[in-house]
Amino acid sequence: MNSILNNSAALSALQSLNMTQQALSTVQNQVSTGLSVSNASDNAAYWSIATQLTSDSGMVSASNSALSQSQAVLDTANTAIKAIITTINSIQQALTEATNPGAALTNINTTLASLGQQLTDAVTGASFNGTNVLDGSTVAGSSSSVSFVSGFNAATNNVTTISMSLSAIYTPVSGSAGSGTLGTAAGASGTTYDLTQLGTSSGTTITGGTSGNASDVLTAVVSALSSVTNYAAQIGATQDRMSAMSNLNQALTNNYANGVQGLVDADMNTASTRLQALQTQQQLGIQALSIANQNAQLILKLFP
Repeated sequence: MNSILNNSAALSALQSLNMTQQALSTVQNQVSTGLSVSNASDNAAYWSIATQLTSDSGMVSASNSALSQSQAVLDTANTAIKAIITTINSIQQALTEATNPGAALTNINTTLASLGQQLTDAVTGASFNGTNVLDGSTVAGSSSSVSFVSGFNAATNNVTTISMSLSAIYTPVSGSAGSGTLGTAAGASGTTYDLTQLGTSSGTTITGGTSGNASDVLTAVVSALSSVTNYAAQIGATQDRMSAMSNLNQALTNNYANGVQGLVDADMNTASTRLQALQTQQQLGIQALSIANQNAQLILKLFP
């Protein structure tokens, strides 16, 4: 029975059209944003997890950036240590020559004084962005180690660090620029020597022959070289840990990105196919509503 008060066919067609338009709006948003879950109303659980993963990924990325800076600090120190070792080797050669009777001690002392300045230059110049792990300047108070940011523990929400014990290869003397001690190991007589001041009147002038001090200083230099190489090994081990953490952080960042993608990214192949289908349904729904509205007007033909 047809009724002029209630067009049930039109109402049904209108309801179907509204549902199609809602679905079409959702798919259009997926196509435009590339996301199937762009806000909490789409899927509260997935949105919450993805938001947390994105935050964790940002923390890991920031930690890896800080780690890159720390790696640069140690790379700088390692480069300086290589120069220091080369210089110490040259000092050893000069002292060995000084132990020989008749050695040209004046020239040797001049050479040693120059090599000592090279040591000072290498240590004080081993600074990256204001951080130097060779001269003791990074030691705060009584601390004997430094902690480098290495990552982020999402389970505990804590930043992780890599600690390294510090050793001041060269310690400047307060109020006396350019002077200090390097290699405080004692010689055979128990005397300690400032390797940066060898061959100078203010430091240790080398005397040769069997009664000279060249052999005693040489003993201290060998000990200093051992200390430097040990510290270099410690820096190298820390660099290895940093490299491993850097690789891990990069892998974690990729995993977080894949996790977020699986939760909220839209399948664009499915979305595009569904978009076309819904657009077709929308057109058919409009036609169905138009037909249903026209049917009600047919009642007028019953009244001539």
